[in-house]
Amino acid sequence: MEKGVICYLAQEEEEEEIEYDLQELKELLRNVDIETVATVVQRRLPDPHYLLGPGKITEVKELVEREKIQAVVFNRELSPRQVQALEDFFGPEVAVWDRTQVILEIFRRRAQSREGKIQVELARLTYLYPRLYGLGGTLSRLGGGVGTRGPGETKLEVLRRALRRRITELRRELEEVRASRDLLRRHRQRSGIPVVSLVGYTNAGKSTLLNALAGEGKEVLAEDRLFATLDPVSRRVILPSGRVFLLTDTVGFIKDLPPKLKEAFKATLEELETADLLLHVIDLTSPYLDEQQRAVESLLEELGLAEKPILKVYNKVDRYTGILPADGVVISALKKINLDQLLHQIEARLFPEEEMELFLPFTSLGKLEKWRERVRVVAEEYGSEGVKVTVRGRPEDLARLRVQVAGQ
Repeated sequence: MEKGVICYLAQEEEEEEIEYDLQELKELLRNVDIETVATVVQRRLPDPHYLLGPGKITEVKELVEREKIQAVVFNRELSPRQVQALEDFFGPEVAVWDRTQVILEIFRRRAQSREGKIQVELARLTYLYPRLYGLGGTLSRLGGGVGTRGPGETKLEVLRRALRRRITELRRELEEVRASRDLLRRHRQRSGIPVVSLVGYTNAGKSTLLNALAGEGKEVLAEDRLFATLDPVSRRVILPSGRVFLLTDTVGFIKDLPPKLKEAFKATLEELETADLLLHVIDLTSPYLDEQQRAVESLLEELGLAEKPILKVYNKVDRYTGILPADGVVISALKKINLDQLLHQIEARLFPEEEMELFLPFTSLGKLEKWRERVRVVAEEYGSEGVKVTVRGRPEDLARLRVQVAGQ
């Protein structure tokens, strides 16, 4: 682990918000192998050269030299001019980071699939492109894979052209990914199987919940770390009634998610648009539950999803001893506590039921069998030429069944 110091520029933030931001940034840094040994907070307008004021940044430099600190991390995104000034100020032995760079690096380390790697590389390069002039350490950390041989000014135009070309290629590949995902979504919609999407703050337990509901043999990676899931993952879940829905896990949210990441991960976040129900998974044990909940709700609103049906799922009740919230379902995905209640709530929202009577000749009974995942037979009356059945299900499923039976 490298030793790092966090430089926090505050303006209108309350003390509680500052403390939350600092704790979260420390956790983000641990995920890129930097251990925070000191924090420096200053409340002022941003300095155009150093973000913090000249006197305060001098104190930071003295601290860095005294404690042999290798990384200086800022809570706000640094401009290219500020990066250059700070790298010159601290010298080549000290890495200068901002929060956006830290999150980009975590995403780079987590990306596994081709789609994830495309999205992360695009976000990193669009972040890097306007910051080329004068970047030293930042360039070496972010510029790998695009033909860089060093930050020399004479190579700048060659590097800029290479970056522009690579960004264009990545955007084209990402459009292909989006087209492919759109095709899969349309196929799912035609199948009539409802879709439930998991949303929530990073490390709230979404992947663990997906594993608990999907059952053995369908597990996905679930780790106690930030952004363990970058790629959308879908699993079929069978409800106690025998009906089926598709459960989708997506990338975790975080407060002030960098705009470049939101843009790059648009193809992933679009999965949420066609969901019939969103499960907002909330870490009941987090001391910052309210802040994290507001961050998720804010991002959902930004994505135009605030009006979607949402069910709050308070997770990790096995490690919680306080008063239980009453505006959602309280569960433990890890210990599989109250999952039956959760499934009941999901079914009630996905399948608001109506009844319908049908007459089926004996030769057409096979058609009904194909629908038993989506409708329930509640009564059967056998006659000489066929069966009169009463079925319960979603209005749209009943309508489709009626059309299919009529076309017999």
